Amino acid sequence: MTTSEPILSIRDLVVSYGAIKALHGISMDVYEGEIVCVIGANGAGKSTLLNSVMGAVPVEKGEILFEGKPLVRRSYKVVASGICLVPEGRKIFGPLTVSENLMVGAFLRKDKERIQEDLEWVYTLFPRLKERKDQPGATLSGGEQQMLSIARSLMSSPRVLLLDEPSLGLAPILIKEIFDELKLINERGVTIVLVEQNARQALMLSHRGYVMQTGRVIIQGPSAELLSDPRVKMAYLGKLKA
Repeated sequence: MTTSEPILSIRDLVVSYGAIKALHGISMDVYEGEIVCVIGANGAGKSTLLNSVMGAVPVEKGEILFEGKPLVRRSYKVVASGICLVPEGRKIFGPLTVSENLMVGAFLRKDKERIQEDLEWVYTLFPRLKERKDQPGATLSGGEQQMLSIARSLMSSPRVLLLDEPSLGLAPILIKEIFDELKLINERGVTIVLVEQNARQALMLSHRGYVMQTGRVIIQGPSAELLSDPRVKMAYLGKLKA
């Protein structure tokens, strides 16, 4: 599953919003083929971490390496290099059809044959999107919009897929469906970094996990170990005792 060198490496990352520090020297490694989850309470800095990788927020200190080389801090170049973000809140283009949204995801690509192959793959992965390919994105249900957001990112042909709270606002049956599809995406060779409020689901899906609190990593390790860690159970898995 892993190789000796991480595909994505974050080193001593510091990010501030004015006088407020959002990240206090975060370090993290992601190896090719992994699913890595990042859990923590609201305000822990999880979304800031992903947005820093994407070049969407300025970095005060530290570095982000992709395949051992510094990652250019421009979002379109990050996507071109092989990293794409499924943002919190889906952020699809409501007036555009499903198929038009998907093609927006491939806008940096020139390999037309592979684009068509990937389009057929995402339609196989998310059959409801194929059924609704001519509908405006705004007419889809919340779960379908989340599928579209993931599929649009996959159309960029990423090697690393970042996901920010994909289960947010979804019914349990749809959450299970989304997580099943993430497993299939990973099995196809896409490395995944998952920021997720549903800590149990995230740890059950992932190989390794990081727990963040107020801009710092406080616990890390194999997901199976984190699931049984009393600190994680008490704070994030509903095992708090009276």
